[in-house]
Amino acid sequence: MTELGIGIGWRPEIAEAVEALPGVDWVEVVAENICADHLPDSLTRLRERGVTVVPHGVSLGLGGADRPDPARLAALGEKAVALGAPLVTEHIAFVRAGGPLTATPLLEAGHLLPVPRTRDALDVLCENVRIAQDALPVPLALENIAALISWPGEEMTEGQFLAELVERTGVRLLIDVANLHTNHVNRGEDPARALSELPVEAIAYVHVAGGVERDGVWHDTHAHPVPRAVLDVLADLTTRVSPPGVLLERDDDFPPEEELAKELETIRTTVGMRSAGAEQVGTAHAHGARSLVPAPREASLLIGAGARVSGGPMPSAAPATQEPRSDAPAPRTAARQRLAVTQASLLSALVAGTPVPEGFDTRRVGVQSRALAAKRAGVVAKVAPELPEILGKGFRPAFLAYARSRPMTGGYRRDALDFVEHLLLAGRPEDPAARRQLTEWWQDRSGSRPPGRATRLVRAARHALVRR
Repeated sequence: MTELGIGIGWRPEIAEAVEALPGVDWVEVVAENICADHLPDSLTRLRERGVTVVPHGVSLGLGGADRPDPARLAALGEKAVALGAPLVTEHIAFVRAGGPLTATPLLEAGHLLPVPRTRDALDVLCENVRIAQDALPVPLALENIAALISWPGEEMTEGQFLAELVERTGVRLLIDVANLHTNHVNRGEDPARALSELPVEAIAYVHVAGGVERDGVWHDTHAHPVPRAVLDVLADLTTRVSPPGVLLERDDDFPPEEELAKELETIRTTVGMRSAGAEQVGTAHAHGARSLVPAPREASLLIGAGARVSGGPMPSAAPATQEPRSDAPAPRTAARQRLAVTQASLLSALVAGTPVPEGFDTRRVGVQSRALAAKRAGVVAKVAPELPEILGKGFRPAFLAYARSRPMTGGYRRDALDFVEHLLLAGRPEDPAARRQLTEWWQDRSGSRPPGRATRLVRAARHALVRR
């Protein structure tokens, strides 16, 4: 298992600060934000200094009903090679639904959504993970996600679900302690129980991040300081295992460099203090205390779960001392179809305004829907900063009204184009100068004139089908 140390999420907005921060052993970069053949200069300089860089994917959707997209897998693998990364990471989540399996329009969430903890979902996830492992040039680790909503009829706890995933695939885990705290507040799940059920010896590294509570709901914002409750979960984890790496995530509302350094030091202290205490516990093992040194089976899992010290092909993803379960056959198409229908129904309610599926908490689905729309507005404002400049204070309310019943059909740049097209078709904004600016912006980026009546009718029909 690669020893990473203490790290921070690299983001363009804090690139200079990350390079200057003391004691940063490694960084993590969102894979979709870089190109393999044109790495940011900051990352290149960090690599030249010997800082490990790990690509962290957000768009594979391994928990979705469809098999992983070969092109997305290839792109992720290319970035791992370009960065010289010892592993890549992704999420246990679905990010899109619909399409051929359901004969409905493909919907994009623009966000990580929870997978139901059912046998069908686990079978599909395991097969998708094996496909990804076979395609990637380095080992894969998967992250537990934060969630606002719970699926009805779940058959396992989070810890049980992750433990069986590891047992059947040998995949490593990226444990986000902030997400465990989020699920404690939002879904009443006990972080200590989840940690006790996890195969902690499979942990590749740990995420730590901040959030905020509003009206009894915890929002995993990555834009606030790390709270004491999250550090407490991290401390609990370190009594069970010494994690190979711990990383601070910050994605927005970036504080001064000094505050980032202070948070990193707090994390280092938390891990260090508990590690020292754990060593004392280990010396008392003969008197009945639990040892933190892996037992023989655990040690073999550390070596066998796709580990690669340096160079050479990736070994089999299955633990060296344990064969994949013979009683867990590959999922039939029917399992994928059942999962596809349930995920498409939920995602349609979240992004297209259709009725909430039976068994879900309607209020929580509404909170999640508004959160998704707000995130879309924020990202569109970043990828198309001219729009808030043209529309001023009217940008956000106009976009939220648009997003209420119009799902993403592609990436965020496509979303920005669709939003402007929607405004222009409606004769908005009322100010002629602003409308002229929007028209020019749209034409410059779409390469054509605004659609005619026939195209508008086709698109209206498409939206009607999504809402059915």
